[in-house]
Amino acid sequence: MRAVIESWLHGHWYGQNTPPWYLRVFEPLYQFAAQRSQRRGLARLGDMKPKVPVIVVGNISAGGSGKTPLVIALCRLLKDSGSKPGIISKGYGRKSSKTVGVSPGSSTLQCGDEPVLLAQRTGVPVVVANDRHEAVSTLLDAGVEVILSDDGLQQSDFARSMEICVVDGARGLGNQHLIPAGPLREPEQRLERVTYVVSNGKWAGSPSWLDVVQMELCAEEFCELDGDAVYSIDEFRQKHTGLQLHIVAGIGNPTRFFDMLGKMGFEQPQYELVTHRFADHHAYRKHDFDVMKGASAIVMTEKDAVKCRGLGLENAFFVPVDAQLPASFEEGFRQDLARLTGAAI
Repeated sequence: MRAVIESWLHGHWYGQNTPPWYLRVFEPLYQFAAQRSQRRGLARLGDMKPKVPVIVVGNISAGGSGKTPLVIALCRLLKDSGSKPGIISKGYGRKSSKTVGVSPGSSTLQCGDEPVLLAQRTGVPVVVANDRHEAVSTLLDAGVEVILSDDGLQQSDFARSMEICVVDGARGLGNQHLIPAGPLREPEQRLERVTYVVSNGKWAGSPSWLDVVQMELCAEEFCELDGDAVYSIDEFRQKHTGLQLHIVAGIGNPTRFFDMLGKMGFEQPQYELVTHRFADHHAYRKHDFDVMKGASAIVMTEKDAVKCRGLGLENAFFVPVDAQLPASFEEGFRQDLARLTGAAI
């Protein structure tokens, strides 16, 4: 049901027509509530400064935009520069309200899917908490030198040193209406105040006044879901030519994953492709895959994979992606951190 509602909303948010009146009528109410919350948060924040650099990686649109691959890339950049980063998250959709340190083997039900994926891919301390301030304190006690916050751009009482806003280049800002008439949590002008705007893929309709950093997501291999086998793209294509592939995506923009596989050469008629869209952060159960029994292979995103291991799926694979960023951005990012820390990074 949630996937159906998401699809219905996205049809209005990213379509060509004006959103219906029964969505637009609630837009001013959302804006009033958001502005009131922001004023109260700023009053609580006062002159508070973070004890170590805190980098918020968020977005102004509802739904996924590519934050997780960017956080992974920033962690790698910080580690390669000799810094000790850590990550905080609220762990969207988790069943626990406790503050939890996340390990690669943690339960996604207790920690959320993205924090577990971040722990697996980065090897840095990851903490989930309903209160971001508490998560920061936990990481400071662990000796972390730089904190990356997965989301939190709209939490105005949360002190930060840098803001990075990620935009899905394929979707842009949609119809530019606020929730629920459109996808925006904040108006487009909010982008003027962030440190960096990073577009996940080319953003053809980006505002002319905005300096946008283009990020590309790249995949090079297929990994066995419940095993250790790894195949290059060519090896996987040869192994499955002419066979049926069930493509599974429970992310903010499933079409992006489907298109990525198409660019890898997985297209009709060489392959019999069946796509399956699930809601973002969907909690998978074995019965979700009943219609895929007998499939030559099941292919899913890495975020889906952290929730599907142990379900007993046969011939199932996932595709890790890495964010590629311009060298100019990486150098500017290092210089910004050096100014914040007073040391070379």
